[in-house]
Amino acid sequence: MAMNSRNGILVKAISGFYYVRTDDGGTVECKARGNFRKSGISPLVGDRVRITEENGKGVLEEVFPRKNCLVRPSVANIDKLFIVSAFETPAPDALYIDRMTALAIYHDMEPVIVFNKNDLGDFSDWCAVYQQVGLKTFAVSAQTGDGVSALIPELKNCVSAFTGNSGVGKSSILNALFPDLLLATGSVSEKLGRGRHTTRHVELFRHSYDGYVADTPGFSAIETDGNDYHFKECLSECFPEFSSFIDRCRFSSCTHTCEKGCAVLQAVQQGRIPISRHNSYCAIFEDLKDSQPWNTGKTKK
Repeated sequence: MAMNSRNGILVKAISGFYYVRTDDGGTVECKARGNFRKSGISPLVGDRVRITEENGKGVLEEVFPRKNCLVRPSVANIDKLFIVSAFETPAPDALYIDRMTALAIYHDMEPVIVFNKNDLGDFSDWCAVYQQVGLKTFAVSAQTGDGVSALIPELKNCVSAFTGNSGVGKSSILNALFPDLLLATGSVSEKLGRGRHTTRHVELFRHSYDGYVADTPGFSAIETDGNDYHFKECLSECFPEFSSFIDRCRFSSCTHTCEKGCAVLQAVQQGRIPISRHNSYCAIFEDLKDSQPWNTGKTKK
């Protein structure tokens, strides 16, 4: 039987088996060529790949270059990151949201802010902050369905992932959007104020809006893969509302935290940059300030 070569996207990886949805719509179970181990390449869910089929068996032959790659969860080529918070148990945390938006931008993902459980309270003040800085922001209720349909255009023609502290309703939102996925949902532990992790492995689901959505186990943080120094050097670029002011700072080495003549600080004082966003920037910068280039991993490309 002739060997058939096709391209596709890796949607699931379990126990050495790779499940690839090919561009013509089929799903093929594959084993990887032995040369992947020798080259140090580890195929990840989300990878664009080339496979061959021979005698009914699939073989993963090649992993194409990645747009981005996360360490945990192990997933590649995410286009949009939906950052989910809830009205309570747990309540929104500005530093968490701002750290995640910065990391999304650093990893070349578009951040989308989602406040869930708007049936329990008013998110107007929260939404105003993120709308002011130009980030897409939505207030929804997975319980009642209010506002959920507004997320659909954001899911079209891309690979998306949802992140947030346990208990904020990530799976519930996805179930409201795509009832056919039937993702597991877990109850919130009142004692811990967070939900139990309900998913066990990363998987991409093809949905009806010409895109994929990732179901990820306990996805509440992004690791920088040892690139803390590079992230620190790029941090101001990961707060897009700073961009109009950075070039006006008196010193080119300005950290935008406390310097005289800092145009970013002036914009904060004038209300042109939300103070909560600048506070988050300073807190993240403080966490990263001791990072040095000789302590970092691979340079981000």
